[in-house]
Amino acid sequence: MKILYIHGLNGSLVPEKREVLERYGSVEAPSIDYENNPDSILWLNDQYKDAKIDVVMGSSMGGFAGYHLSKLLQLPALVFNPALAERSVVQNLPDTPETNNSHIHIVLGSKDPVVNPIDTLHFLGDLLLQEQDYNIRIRHDLEHRIPLDVFEEEVVRFMGGL
Repeated sequence: MKILYIHGLNGSLVPEKREVLERYGSVEAPSIDYENNPDSILWLNDQYKDAKIDVVMGSSMGGFAGYHLSKLLQLPALVFNPALAERSVVQNLPDTPETNNSHIHIVLGSKDPVVNPIDTLHFLGDLLLQEQDYNIRIRHDLEHRIPLDVFEEEVVRFMGGL
């Protein structure tokens, strides 16, 4: 299996989380400069459309990119606190299909002070007529940062559902 992990704003995939993902296969984790690349989703699509990726994952800004990229690449996705409703940096949205023909597993921290989970739920509510299959988990023990134990638990749950 090949996993594409997309980091958040000014972030990266830490070694401990990479180890969790490598239990399932190889991991691609490109460095993305969201502030200087308003077309990061199209850039990612161009970089990985022929790479035989099996799943897309991401957190925060990477969750936003992963959400849309999963639809472009027609792949299942796991996204943590995705910045779907609003972002602190400008990003252009490409035209994407309404569904990735699989599922998008979304993990929201109810205590997230950075990406408002209520705004994310409103964003998703506006898309209810689209045929995208969502699995939404609201975690009351979660803020914006994803602790290793929560990351591992959600990855295991997601991978078990593939």
